[in-house]
Amino acid sequence: MNRTVLDLWVGFFVALGMAAVLFLALKVGNLSAAHLSETYTLEARFDNIGGLKVRGPVRSAGVLVGRITHIRFDPESYDAVVTMQIDGRYHFPRDTFASIFTAGLLGEQYIGFDAGGDEKMLQAGETIRKTQSAVVLEKLISQFLFNKAAEGQDAK
Repeated sequence: MNRTVLDLWVGFFVALGMAAVLFLALKVGNLSAAHLSETYTLEARFDNIGGLKVRGPVRSAGVLVGRITHIRFDPESYDAVVTMQIDGRYHFPRDTFASIFTAGLLGEQYIGFDAGGDEKMLQAGETIRKTQSAVVLEKLISQFLFNKAAEGQDAK
């Protein structure tokens, strides 16, 4: 093989490797996700959002129905306010329950919707009233230890 053909093949494989790295970076960063068609905005207030992140998924029955667009702290109510863009194809009743879940044991956190039975639907800009904050593993462990310590005190 002459030098020119060898350089051409090396360049081809370098370009292919760079394209593969770019593809993986977009997949990991959720930037390659298909843009939702028409969307509407919903808000939810949580006591603790754990490790929830912007661009995180919003799921209902395991199906991606939206993305988290903004997270802010409300200094008046001391709550975290999460703003979400929901795909216009999906509408939820007003008594929908929004919970923060973790994918797997230590995976990413996402918001899960459990639809209620109300006939009236949530409209753009409304706030979901029923929420369940993230479960913080450290809190659960400390509560368990304090309960065990209290049981030991009662036995004496």
